[in-house]
Amino acid sequence: MNLRGIDLNLLVALDALLTERHVSRAAARIGLSQPAMSNALSRIRALFADDILVRTSHGMEPTPRALELADTVKAALRQIERTFEREAAFDPATAALVFRVRMSDVLGFLLLPRVIAALERTAPGVALDISHLSPAETHDALESDRIDLAVSMGLQHGMTIRELPILDDRMVCLVRAGHPLQSASGIEAFLSHRHLRISISPTDSRFVDNILASLGRRRDVAVNIPHWLLVPPLVRTSDLVAVMPERLAHVMMRETSRLATVDLPFASDGFQWALYWHRRHDQRPAHKWLRDMIVSAAEEGVPTEARASGRAYGSHARRKGTAAASRSR
Repeated sequence: MNLRGIDLNLLVALDALLTERHVSRAAARIGLSQPAMSNALSRIRALFADDILVRTSHGMEPTPRALELADTVKAALRQIERTFEREAAFDPATAALVFRVRMSDVLGFLLLPRVIAALERTAPGVALDISHLSPAETHDALESDRIDLAVSMGLQHGMTIRELPILDDRMVCLVRAGHPLQSASGIEAFLSHRHLRISISPTDSRFVDNILASLGRRRDVAVNIPHWLLVPPLVRTSDLVAVMPERLAHVMMRETSRLATVDLPFASDGFQWALYWHRRHDQRPAHKWLRDMIVSAAEEGVPTEARASGRAYGSHARRKGTAAASRSR
């Protein structure tokens, strides 16, 4: 195909159309009139010999060919944008960039308030596009440049992906204040109570249920829920036990009264939340600035309880991670 005969602006229009799945909204997204976007869609259909978007009873839906094109087009546009970025002169105070970051709701609870506060102070033109992807999707998105950065735990990756641990954590029980488990100990007491389980959390299985299974035991799960936001009101008003990362438990205790934490009655390894990025971004000033900002937000969020106990949080994790990242994993 001869690129000289193709209007590459059509890729911008195609990306907007596949994102919005609506001609008028896609037009507004990139500053075109509705007729101009309709004309662009006609030209895109002719270029790819495909309908791209078809009208259904639920609105405009992409064709299989359009779905195949979506990630490739988005990655191509991001590479073109970076070609024209003046990275060497990156100034957060004047930059107008969108960073795409993979982050779960747990990590959003822990990091986003401080990250957003830092953006408001130092980079008013910088925006974040947060998504929650599965581990496999996260790896693919980093490789294909669909996201700039991921904050996750235990992501399996190869030599092209960098990893920087930023937060140490462990699993604890969250219960209502005055819960019987606060004055009892041992696995029998732990298993005598019914449990609240968060279905999207892999930490429950890895650090609790798998250990119990190895002991020939299991929890009595009374309620299985999809979202962390539901935990505080359900625990506060019942005898249910929720097992969760300690850092998240501390945030919930600050936000909601009458909650308490109790240690697990068996040995369970701690774990680390980490930053992941593709090595192609190692030396990009804007990317390095974002990584540093997230690390700073993690360090600022060390709970008072953790500092008092002397557990390895914050800057200690950062030092270990910096050394690990420098080994060109």
